[in-house]
Amino acid sequence: MELKDKVAVITGGASGLGEATVRRYCAQGARVAIFDMNEERGRAIAEELGESVIYCNVNVCDEASVSAGIETTLTAFGAIHLCSNYAGVADAAKTVGRNGAFPLELFQKVININLLGTFNVLRLVAEVMSRQEPVTEDGTRGVIINTASVAAFEGQMGQAAYSASKGGIVGMTLPVARDLAAYGIRVNTIAPGLIHTPMCDSLPAETVAALSDNVPFPSRLGKPDEIARLAQSIVENEYINGEVIRCDGAVRMQPR
Repeated sequence: MELKDKVAVITGGASGLGEATVRRYCAQGARVAIFDMNEERGRAIAEELGESVIYCNVNVCDEASVSAGIETTLTAFGAIHLCSNYAGVADAAKTVGRNGAFPLELFQKVININLLGTFNVLRLVAEVMSRQEPVTEDGTRGVIINTASVAAFEGQMGQAAYSASKGGIVGMTLPVARDLAAYGIRVNTIAPGLIHTPMCDSLPAETVAALSDNVPFPSRLGKPDEIARLAQSIVENEYINGEVIRCDGAVRMQPR
């Protein structure tokens, strides 16, 4: 599927990997709806990029909120061909730490946003896609790309909730792809490694350097646009389906 003239929903599109993907999709001629709760930043990006981008204040965990965002997107652009899910949190705590057991409400929060939020959006977007006409010779109606993490495979200390949420995204990739195959909807997952998002700007230079040293090659943090470029490749390659693709410079995370 070509990005030109297609319509994309991007959750978490107001920052980091989501913002990079918004910009890359737009540069390729797509129209984009940013689903995010950061209204100030989301509106600023939409205003900067012009009529091809809209902002929707969406809570991915709330069915009514997501449905409203989808309706706004359909009203503005008439269809949804692509969905890239980046919205997520990375709250950490040890299973048992100085303050006692891992707070259950924190574990639930991470699972709700990262895993349930991802599924909530993809299921509602897929329903819309399933009613549309195919846009490729192979009969593709839509492409859904979810975001996991290398923590799904090598979770570090304190990442029980985060790893569980990202492992859930990895685990549902193939069955969801199989569920949606009859409708011509492809489903894949990207598992990023250590990426230089705005969060890294607050870290000391020596911390960033130490993180970079852990990456075999290239020995640096990944760039958000490298994840966005992978998303573009997945969209454009019709034969990539049901896959989880690591983008991590061959890093394998250590226990801490």
